Amino acid sequence: MLCQCTAPLRRTKAAPPGAASKNLPDKDFTHPPEKPHDSTANFFTFDQLDHYYRVPGEFTYRLTGDQYGFEALSFIITETHPGGGPGLHVHDVEEAHVLLEGSAEYRIGDRTFTVEGPYVAKVPAGVPHTFINAGHKPFNLVAVFASKHPTTKRIGPNPLISSRQNLEEPRFGSIP
Repeated sequence: MLCQCTAPLRRTKAAPPGAASKNLPDKDFTHPPEKPHDSTANFFTFDQLDHYYRVPGEFTYRLTGDQYGFEALSFIITETHPGGGPGLHVHDVEEAHVLLEGSAEYRIGDRTFTVEGPYVAKVPAGVPHTFINAGHKPFNLVAVFASKHPTTKRIGPNPLISSRQNLEEPRFGSIP
């Protein structure tokens, strides 16, 4: 199960595997891949992917398809801690979220709802959206994009997270 694999997903000195949410980093960070990759390979390890952290509790690995030999796919794999999630944003292509275990509250367009895993969530292209981990344990979510190079535009803070927790979240602009 993905949620039992949180230690291998998160690779940061700021929050060691198994750390409680109170020990999560208090600042955003962006790290390039630790190791090079061959775009003709049939698999890629997480240390070959860009690694991000966004306050208040979302670690992500990103695989932008055109950099890894994919013709029409890109991926984001998260370790999202309770109460954590990305800022409100929009993509130029449709997106699917796959969560095998856990609970997430979503805002997609003008709809807000909570869903329990396992599920697949559909996010249409051009629709503002976000989510938070509404459960009590970290979960691993896989986002799949129908593009080898999707664009993401930040619209603002995550409206599902209290304003106190949004202090480190970038407010607007493109996401690398």
